[in-house]
Amino acid sequence: MTTTEKLKSRFPDLNFVKPLPVDKHPRYEKSGIKFSPNKRTVLPKGHVKEDGRKKVLADTLLNSDTPIKLRDGVHVYADIFRPANSDEHPVPAVICWSPYGKTSISLDMIWHRAGVPKDWTSGYETFEGLDPAEWTRRGYAIVNVDARGVQFSEGTYFFWGDQEAEDIHDTIDYLSKQPWCNGSVCMGGNSYLAKAQVSFASRQSHPALKALAPWEGFTDIYRQLYLRGGFSMNNVFAAQYQWGVAGEEGVEDVAQMVKTHPLFDDYWAQKYDEVSNIDVPLYVLGSFGNPFHVYGSFDTFRRAKSTHKWMRVHARFEWYEMYEPKSIDDLQRFYDRYAKGIMNGWETDTPPLRLSLHGFGTVPNIVERSEIGFPLQRQQLRTYYLDTSVKRLKSLLPPNEAVASYDSQDLNASSDFTIHFDEYTEIAGYAKVRLWMSCEEKDDMDVVVQLRKIDSSGNPLKQIHFPCPAPENEAPEGETVKLYGPQGFLRASSIISRDVSRTSADGQEVFYRHDQEEKVPRGTIIPLEITLWPMGMVFAAGEGIKLSVAGHFLSAPATPAIQLEKLNNENLGQHLVHTGGKHDSCLILPVIAGNRT
Repeated sequence: MTTTEKLKSRFPDLNFVKPLPVDKHPRYEKSGIKFSPNKRTVLPKGHVKEDGRKKVLADTLLNSDTPIKLRDGVHVYADIFRPANSDEHPVPAVICWSPYGKTSISLDMIWHRAGVPKDWTSGYETFEGLDPAEWTRRGYAIVNVDARGVQFSEGTYFFWGDQEAEDIHDTIDYLSKQPWCNGSVCMGGNSYLAKAQVSFASRQSHPALKALAPWEGFTDIYRQLYLRGGFSMNNVFAAQYQWGVAGEEGVEDVAQMVKTHPLFDDYWAQKYDEVSNIDVPLYVLGSFGNPFHVYGSFDTFRRAKSTHKWMRVHARFEWYEMYEPKSIDDLQRFYDRYAKGIMNGWETDTPPLRLSLHGFGTVPNIVERSEIGFPLQRQQLRTYYLDTSVKRLKSLLPPNEAVASYDSQDLNASSDFTIHFDEYTEIAGYAKVRLWMSCEEKDDMDVVVQLRKIDSSGNPLKQIHFPCPAPENEAPEGETVKLYGPQGFLRASSIISRDVSRTSADGQEVFYRHDQEEKVPRGTIIPLEITLWPMGMVFAAGEGIKLSVAGHFLSAPATPAIQLEKLNNENLGQHLVHTGGKHDSCLILPVIAGNRT
């Protein structure tokens, strides 16, 4: 029985949607993509795919739609870009594993191309992957693989998990044996392409795999993407995502599974990445401004058992960082060390962690300061209590009990609490809130919390987080464009699933299994402990932070997708936040000791 057959047998309710073929898919139909198996093209140095694009920087051979036979007889197809002299001088192969089509979509569809100048990319790169026009010059082959079931690749498409890991293993094996390859294989790319790397290395290994560069990705699609805090989120995105796949056979209907498998069960467990299994050299990228991948990036770096691992936390959005020239140089040093065996000082010159903190335009960002581990050992956990009477955060617990409330179904409603710092302050790590809450109208609550930096007048700050000629007020609201602040999520009935063994010793990082639930009797006041996603902020004296508590996603203003998603939550009526006296509702912040160095 093949892995696909085993998965279908194991999850009999797993549905598959029929994708649109490439020539009829609205995303691809105008691209003129043709299936050209084993077509060989020479791209001479200086070649330009289209006006304004990056030139090919070295004579390059392109083998289009190269068939790679997998163990179950299915073929996936890859575009292989390699130096023209690689038959005589073999090179490492870098896999960019993708569901997007090898060169079908690009940053051109993103507002201001996420700050990436058009001449930084050639148009031969797969979306979120390395640009072969740059990397063949550096002595690498870039292998853009259409995953199983994508475009012209055969088979049924699964979102990550065992089938994809098996396919990547077979692809590594195939590439390592090609005469133009020096026997070393790496992987690269961000977002989905990063998740594919971590997913594979958590499940399997191959001696030819020498290095991974997961530049921002998930490790747990239940808690980090589709059911954050135990309740449905990004479900509109899930449906759009799977219908964005072009192919011939079937695409796993993960959007349906979000609805029919609301608890963390075997279905979600087989997609969970146990990153502690990873023992390949790692170069992880992360950003506190990334609303999708920051938790998974830190999870990978912190828990992988690799003895050679590094993380760089930059101050911009992932797409810009992928093609920034200094980033490319840095990544080459990493690959050169492990895929070519060049003793270039990478291990001695590179700090284990380079950390950036955001100043939101009022204070300069701290950019890639050398650190050792995360959270930082010098952090000081400071507790600030919610005071409803003045809507402030205070160092002392208010003696009198009070109640704040918000309409849990109003997308503009929240209970807010602020504090201003008397001196220069840095915050980096995992913040946590403890909230005593109740609801008279419903036996459950979906609660979202967020931290925003505020100026001295109390105005919440935001900023575009990539270089852009347009001012902030002209930029669209959205987490791929603007930086807001970290969020945390929890369904009240999930607190029964708290896992002490996976909660940090200091209590800041609370882990919920979400494998069971226990409804909350109406009107019962219960404590909710919610860890926010990793954060890094810098404050001048007089600036501060705002804690918001609400029943809905908070970062970007309400979008049509969020308006639809509110219909899928457990909220009804007023949520009450109890503060003061015996209800020690509070925010615990990881404050970094010391000066700005």
